[in-house]
Amino acid sequence: MTQQAVIYCRVSSLKQVTEGHGLASQETRCREYAKHKGYEVVEVFHDEGITGKLLDRPNMKAMLIYLKQHRATRPVVIIDDISRLARDIETHLHLRASISAAGGKLESPSIEFGDDSDSRLVEHLLASVAAHQREKNAEQVFNRMKARMMNGYSVFNAPIGYRYDKVGKHGKLLVPDQPCASVIAEGLEGFASGRFETQIELMRFFEASPHYPKDRFGTVHMQRIKEILSRVLYAGYLDKPDWGIHLVKGHHEALVSYETWKKVQARLNGQAKAPVRKDINEDFPLRGFVTCACCGSPLTACWTRGGGGLYAYYLCYGKTSGVKCSQNGKSIPKDKLEGEFGALLSEMKPSKEMFLLAAEIFTDLWNIKRDTAKQEAETIRRNLLQIERKTEQFLDRIADTDNSILITAYEKKIRQLEEEKIALDEKIAQCGRPLQSFDETFRTAFSFLSNPYQLWVSSRLEHKRAVMKLAFSERLRYCRNEGFRTPEKSLPFLLLEGSDEGKHEMVGLVGLEPTTKGL
Repeated sequence: MTQQAVIYCRVSSLKQVTEGHGLASQETRCREYAKHKGYEVVEVFHDEGITGKLLDRPNMKAMLIYLKQHRATRPVVIIDDISRLARDIETHLHLRASISAAGGKLESPSIEFGDDSDSRLVEHLLASVAAHQREKNAEQVFNRMKARMMNGYSVFNAPIGYRYDKVGKHGKLLVPDQPCASVIAEGLEGFASGRFETQIELMRFFEASPHYPKDRFGTVHMQRIKEILSRVLYAGYLDKPDWGIHLVKGHHEALVSYETWKKVQARLNGQAKAPVRKDINEDFPLRGFVTCACCGSPLTACWTRGGGGLYAYYLCYGKTSGVKCSQNGKSIPKDKLEGEFGALLSEMKPSKEMFLLAAEIFTDLWNIKRDTAKQEAETIRRNLLQIERKTEQFLDRIADTDNSILITAYEKKIRQLEEEKIALDEKIAQCGRPLQSFDETFRTAFSFLSNPYQLWVSSRLEHKRAVMKLAFSERLRYCRNEGFRTPEKSLPFLLLEGSDEGKHEMVGLVGLEPTTKGL
């Protein structure tokens, strides 16, 4: 009876499967060996992308099951090389014993397996060499990755908003993946400035963008939002503390400035002035922002069905010291509340004199800022020199001490100084850039200040929420019978209010110096 044989092949990376021919070449060599020995190959088992140290292999398990089912024929298990079985001495011994216990006999064209002491010595030596090669390869890969990262190149999978391209002398380099990169940049800038006050708002912004990648359900996971907000890579730097790499300037193009990224980190622990809940939508934009004047609880909202159809209401369900609010459950028609809010915004128009004065003041300040940019750059350079001297002092202290506590404290201080240095380097670069005109920079801001109601009547929830954050410093209090209480306006509107505001109409934007045409 012809001896039956099975072939086992393994490659350690999926790249070998998709780009190479590792499995095919192993199988061919094993089939030639079987033909030479007169064996009949009845099954072939492939494990793809499985490291040689791993015991848990799907097709290795399938092969062992097959061997047990055909124990009576005692099949031969052919492997191309001892390293294809394992690259770890413990894993090798375990699999060798498992194959023998299942009724199989291990053979290879590269080595003769035997049960005598000399054969086992050679086998164990070769298994140890395979383990050493695996460990050495891992060390070399790690060292190359670390060195490349220290030179300013990312070595991990491209984050959302980037892709890898071959760029001249750089080799594989992260480049912005447009138009997704612009969406990421807008999201980070918006979170830093307060346009998106919570991570949920940012998540909704990404979900609404057709250019941001989503899962198969068309949603964006909150974990992705947290990763984007926390990765300094988007600011042009690489950071890997467990490799001893801290804020290395990357060769890739930054999507936002380091200063913007620092603002994002500062805001991650902040409180939202206009908190966003999952049930806030276009139907009830004031939900959570307007509070009950009696108990101070944010108003909730709902749709109710009546004789004539559906009706929208805002309501209070708050309590004071455990006692229900006197307005508990009493409804306020949506049109009434939002209409009064719109009327409140319509009144928030600065007087003609104050608006013209503010335009002149901002123009003068803008020109002064432009003229003093060089002086600021010199001051920043002096600060940089001081930081470098301080850093050298702490490095000298580390070299002179063996106290681990002191070394940790000095390293922490050096890290802080490096962060300050990066921020100052960025400021110097910005000082050298030509500034945009006053009109280009402040056009949108002055348009909003001149009439916030225009943004409120927008069809987009994002714009309506922005009005609440920018126009008022606190949530608005509303009395069901009396209307809105005196609002706490934000600082720009307080400064632009005129004592005789009601006696003047709002001046048109065209005609101001500098002109703000196009609004």
